[in-house]
Amino acid sequence: QLQLVESGGGLVQPGGSLRLSCATSGFMLDYYIIGWIRQAPGRGREGVSCLSGSGGGTNYADSVKGRFTISRDNATVYLQMNSLKPEDTGVYYCAADFAETCDYGLAYGLYDWWGQGTQVTVSS
Repeated sequence: QLQLVESGGGLVQPGGSLRLSCATSGFMLDYYIIGWIRQAPGRGREGVSCLSGSGGGTNYADSVKGRFTISRDNATVYLQMNSLKPEDTGVYYCAADFAETCDYGLAYGLYDWWGQGTQVTVSS
């Protein structure tokens, strides 16, 4: 059974950093893409970043380029978030889709499997 479990969220001051983890199990990550999608209070979902399990290609939303980095270590996918801003606040989900590239990886409707989410709050 395919499972995705997020961790690493919390409260951080503006300018601070957090590293989110997405532990995957039940499938071969090499054949999937993993996306990070967030939902801010009162707003719709937004694709933040994507990583291809087959080639390691990545994709980032313009709002996080240069601040967030997605990476993989075996079956865990990380999202390193630096220079955090209050507008980064939200629930962060990792999600999986059977695909090779992240060309459309920021389209959150693409993903078939989702984790339960982890809360990130950026506030002073």
